[in-house]
Amino acid sequence: MELKAKIDKILEYVLIAFMSILVIDVLWQVLSRYILSSPSSFTDELAGFLLIWVGLLGSAYAAGKQGHLAIDLLVQRSRPETQKKLKIVINIVVALFALLVMIVGGSWLVATRFMFSVSSAALHLPLGYVYIVLPFSGILILYYSILFIFNPEGGQQ
Repeated sequence: MELKAKIDKILEYVLIAFMSILVIDVLWQVLSRYILSSPSSFTDELAGFLLIWVGLLGSAYAAGKQGHLAIDLLVQRSRPETQKKLKIVINIVVALFALLVMIVGGSWLVATRFMFSVSSAALHLPLGYVYIVLPFSGILILYYSILFIFNPEGGQQ
């Protein structure tokens, strides 16, 4: 659990930093468009990329805290003797999704974006760098899921 606590803390700081940058970016976008009457060309694209990163890393963080609403409701509505088994089944399903969709599918997406040299319009950033958060978040979610399969009570706060 010591590694989990370190990963959680790093994710917290990264998410705070990305959200701060996102707020500043959107604030600058509004300022430049409506007050300065000279819209910035990159702020819209940067905000979209930051939303992708915050959303996916935030989902990994929520998985680490076992904070998914649907998971919580399903466990709460079950009988106490089946809760442990249900938590294990849920974490297996989450692990399979993370592995197949996020890691395998995300890695394919990243590889093809780099292979075909796809870049963003305004920032001219290779989109592989933008989408690399998908398999990375999948790895984190898979790690958390495996941890909770072997210790179903490990993530409860």
